[in-house]
Amino acid sequence: QVMLVESGGGLVQPGGSLTLSCTASGFTFSGSPMKWYRQAPGKERELVATISGNGGAISYANFLEARFTISRDNAKSTLYLQMNSLKPEDTAVYYCHAAIRPNYWGRGTQVTVSS
Repeated sequence: QVMLVESGGGLVQPGGSLTLSCTASGFTFSGSPMKWYRQAPGKERELVATISGNGGAISYANFLEARFTISRDNAKSTLYLQMNSLKPEDTAVYYCHAAIRPNYWGRGTQVTVSS
């Protein structure tokens, strides 16, 4: 059974930082490109970042302005998203996603950026 469990969200002030984690199970983690998505209230889910199975290829959404860093630890089957210089518009539920198991989604983790 595929499971994706996101954690690390919370309330942070503008300019602050958070690190999200996603623990995966039920598939060969190292064999799958992984993605972070986010969905803000009233908006469609959007792609934030992608990392290849071995971590050698990474891409980010243009709107991030180099503020976020995606990484993975295949030994721990865990995906990370380091978020710096957070803005109120980064407020959203953040989800991880496995490219080889596209029908599965976790519950997400809420990130709220507010003073």
